[in-house]
Amino acid sequence: MEQNRSSGILLHPTSLPGKYGIGSLGNEAKLFIDYLALAGQKLWQVLPMGHTGYGDSPYQCFSIFAGNPILIDLDQIKVDGLLKADDLTTKIVFKDDVVDYGVVINFKGEMLKIAYNHFLDQHELPGSYHRFIQENDSWLHGYALFVALKEKFDGKPWWDWPEQFRSRDNEALKTFTAQSEKEIGFNKFCQYYFFKHWYSVKHHANSKGISIIGDIPLYVAHDSADVWGSPHLFQFDENLLPIKVAGVPPDYFSETGQLWGNPLYDWDVMKNNGFKWWIGRVKASLDLYDFVRIDHFRGFEAYWSVTYGEETAINGEWSQAPGMELFQIIRNQMGELPIIAEDLGIITHEVEELRDSFAFPGMKILQFAFDADEGNGYLPHNYKENFVTYTGTHDNDTLNGWYHSLESHIKNRVLDYADANDKNIIKKIIRLAWASVAKMAIIPLQDLLELGGEARMNTPGTAAGNWQWRFTKDQLTTEKAGWLAHISKLYNR
Repeated sequence: MEQNRSSGILLHPTSLPGKYGIGSLGNEAKLFIDYLALAGQKLWQVLPMGHTGYGDSPYQCFSIFAGNPILIDLDQIKVDGLLKADDLTTKIVFKDDVVDYGVVINFKGEMLKIAYNHFLDQHELPGSYHRFIQENDSWLHGYALFVALKEKFDGKPWWDWPEQFRSRDNEALKTFTAQSEKEIGFNKFCQYYFFKHWYSVKHHANSKGISIIGDIPLYVAHDSADVWGSPHLFQFDENLLPIKVAGVPPDYFSETGQLWGNPLYDWDVMKNNGFKWWIGRVKASLDLYDFVRIDHFRGFEAYWSVTYGEETAINGEWSQAPGMELFQIIRNQMGELPIIAEDLGIITHEVEELRDSFAFPGMKILQFAFDADEGNGYLPHNYKENFVTYTGTHDNDTLNGWYHSLESHIKNRVLDYADANDKNIIKKIIRLAWASVAKMAIIPLQDLLELGGEARMNTPGTAAGNWQWRFTKDQLTTEKAGWLAHISKLYNR
């Protein structure tokens, strides 16, 4: 992946300011892009932007293709004449610094349904809408049908639906589709506006010389249109129950490993149809973004397989995956791939070989650099060029929170390495990333703002209180932009 030295910010759109309780793909997103340009940045990294389900995690979505309706910008819907000022008048007092997902989902859902009714009242629907429906038919109708069925069955997962819908009986689905035309149409309408708003934001970024880095989770959610619609691509038995599920084995961080529970791919079936599903997924992502980070990249070489029903990930085994063949076929069809490999954790020589065979840059996290000796591969003096360095990711504490939680001997090592003191340590560590030979350097916005652990985005292994952080407009100062622009120029980023 050819890429000049560059740098940027990691920020999910939900964390943007906005008056309806959550960031959205409207003017505030474009103002953030303007701030990135002012700060001399060339990259904006986001998390997956799919339609989230229970727990609000962007890594557990109802579809690998659909966007999240709660990111639609209501003010632009209003400009299009589909909402009036009275519609948006509410007694709800939205919080500025956190997302209250329950409140936001209900409010935005209600507003979008009002907008959809006005949309249908038009004498003629826009030609761009008809084109969108036609061009995305391969996934759009299945997703819209899936969401309509979830709503009919009170949000239950698809395996708890009545048997005729669980097993996708053609006659039952045909009857439901005819009876639920408006509900299915609403879901398509939301996707039309999500993509319309996103492409406007992306165009603005690209016009400012800023590239977007997206995110592809390796696995898909069990309760998703993808699994319900194509169970033959996954390791299921004849009763549509998983045979094996995903996780990671016990390690230094967990004696029982992590049992994620996502259904595992049937790689033999995928291979036999030329990896058509994966080719479509990568193409769709590269339509949305300029680069994509693939989460849990090591699973393309070998993955931890746990029998369905196990309570922990201890009793699993490594199974081989055809990553080399998969990426060769994708590259043959699409050319060189602008992919970043999330290669964190215990990575084998085989995983490194897969990554390097396609020249995918890996990741280096500075928070991982100081708990071992000078041979630690996360220390900047040990980097090679084809990497992306981060102070931390969405799964880490903020740099400030991390530093102040360190044991004193590790804290002293950090201060010594960065030639820093307690007052300037955050900026010094950011400079380490920017000065490194890594081709890309990225920091979460929280680290530029020097915020503490209260601004952490996600704590892995916890079910509540994640994905909620937001910044406020006054936090983006010209002083911070000027400092970041200075070091970006200084280190040729």
